[in-house]
Amino acid sequence: MKRVASVFAVAVLGAAGLTACGGGNGYSSSGSGSGSSAPAGQSTGGPAKLAVATVGDYGKVVVDGNGRTVYVFDKDTHGTSNCSGGCLAQWPPVPAGNGTAQLTGIEPSLVTTITRSDGTKQLAINGMPLYLYASDSQAGQAGGQAVGGLWWVVAPDGKKITTQPGGSGNGNGY
Repeated sequence: MKRVASVFAVAVLGAAGLTACGGGNGYSSSGSGSGSSAPAGQSTGGPAKLAVATVGDYGKVVVDGNGRTVYVFDKDTHGTSNCSGGCLAQWPPVPAGNGTAQLTGIEPSLVTTITRSDGTKQLAINGMPLYLYASDSQAGQAGGQAVGGLWWVVAPDGKKITTQPGGSGNGNGY
């Protein structure tokens, strides 16, 4: 009987965990977003860095200071993040850091900072908030491209690149 109760408890906790992730679709469109932790390897103490790198079949795209590909989210609006809750676990915001962002290959007039609902600052390009994809563990990866038909890598001119990834695709958000 004890074993049955343990299995049941694990099943309930697992279901609760999936619910917290926005139903497993990789995004939540409610609210303006929250969460303030900086992505691994990128400090919010100094100025943020953005550069341009050639990534896969997408050509030249915007990357963060660690060379990780950045993305925009179709459910965001100009100057407002709509990624919150479980979405932030998969799509951490690119923090603005302190001071003027250091840019390589990107027109400075395109890059701005937005204030998230929790008061933290996030970089934006053409007014669209920028994110990393948690599953992209190193420079040169773009596993978040076209996830859920909502997430896109960004060209140096600030426009999203909608080229579909090769291979089997990216599922529905994770």
